[in-house]
Amino acid sequence: MKRGSGGLVYSTDQGRMCPHCRHPMDDCQCGKARRPVGDGIVRVSRETKGRKGKGVTLITGIPLDDTELKAYAKILKAKCGTGGTVKDGVVEIQGDQRDLLIPLLEQRGWTVKRAGG
Repeated sequence: MKRGSGGLVYSTDQGRMCPHCRHPMDDCQCGKARRPVGDGIVRVSRETKGRKGKGVTLITGIPLDDTELKAYAKILKAKCGTGGTVKDGVVEIQGDQRDLLIPLLEQRGWTVKRAGG
């Protein structure tokens, strides 16, 4: 018996599924499958876990959709002169770039906090 309006959320053939339109998340038709809205604060932190000691700068909480986030991450990587990626709404920039990134993010009008050590 189904509970409420739930549905298929994962398929071994197609991966994560949208519970509303029941299409794969990449092909979601309903537009309801978006990242949850955060508290409005962009957090910049540094992490080395799982990277063999290599540090990366993580930027979380940027209030942009996926396509805009990828384009903005490309701009940030160019300003830093390093590589990086976007994974699940988190921008990863190679190296410790916090001092350079915080003013760039504040120029967009976002509240930026330095997270971690």
